[in-house]
Amino acid sequence: MPKRVLLAKPRGYCAGVDRAVETVERALEQYGAPVYVRKEIVHNKYVVETLSDRGAIFVNETDEVPEGALVVFSAHGVSPAVHEEAAQRSLRTIDATCPLVTKVHKEAVRFAKEDYDILLIGHEGHEEVEGTAGEAPDHVQLVDTAEDAAKVEVRDPSKVIWLSQTTLSVDETMVRVRQLKERFPEMQDPPSDDICYATSNRQTAVKTMAPSCDLVLVVGSKNSSNSVRLVEVALQNGAKAAYLIDYAKEVDLAWLEGVETVGVTSGASVPDILVMELLKFLESHGFGEVEEITTANEKIAFALPRELRKDLVR
Repeated sequence: MPKRVLLAKPRGYCAGVDRAVETVERALEQYGAPVYVRKEIVHNKYVVETLSDRGAIFVNETDEVPEGALVVFSAHGVSPAVHEEAAQRSLRTIDATCPLVTKVHKEAVRFAKEDYDILLIGHEGHEEVEGTAGEAPDHVQLVDTAEDAAKVEVRDPSKVIWLSQTTLSVDETMVRVRQLKERFPEMQDPPSDDICYATSNRQTAVKTMAPSCDLVLVVGSKNSSNSVRLVEVALQNGAKAAYLIDYAKEVDLAWLEGVETVGVTSGASVPDILVMELLKFLESHGFGEVEEITTANEKIAFALPRELRKDLVR
């Protein structure tokens, strides 16, 4: 058989990432450098480096931003405490939180007001989890591992709901939900799916092509939850090997030995230029035939944050 590449579609940028990156680009155009960004705007090394070169300054905490300066909040969302701190420092803020993350924040607020115990399925330390939990810290408990699911306690088993980080593995999240429902049979599901359409779609595409792949290469950064999940999904669904890379130059040629079919995809925070570079690299090593595996067509787009829209020159 000839060497070939199976190219997943959809892959790469989702609507929330596209919106967040454009927010920083437009802010730089509109207000000039520097524009401060709290945390990485999205979890991708190339995007952060490119925006840094254009004048964005990435900081870990709001108190690193000079008083009165402009700061953009990342796509992963922030807690009310961060908004309060920004106000105390007289910072001009643009909130680039993904609307699908905002939806989960609103669910947390709503169910906390109704005095539910909220079991938040997600990864400890992830920025999105910190932002969501910060909306209702007295009501939210994080459930990351199977051990967490076995130990978590609630006040009233009839008033429990689970929510989730938007970038998790769909299958592994449902494993955790089943564990929790064994303990709390009356636990409610979210009003609508919390795992975002883009995360789910990219996992479905990988599931479809993985059984045919000797190797799957996922373009994405190590701190990108949805990119890391794609590697796991590939291995769980039949790929013989799978690796996460930021750039084509990171491919170890030993990975290609004896390989006839390479699957290629990218996380939701990855610009397609990086995938095109990988395809060129693979072509130079004999993988010239590319077949796109399409499992969904995404047409979702989000408007820019209102703070930016009102200031843009008409």
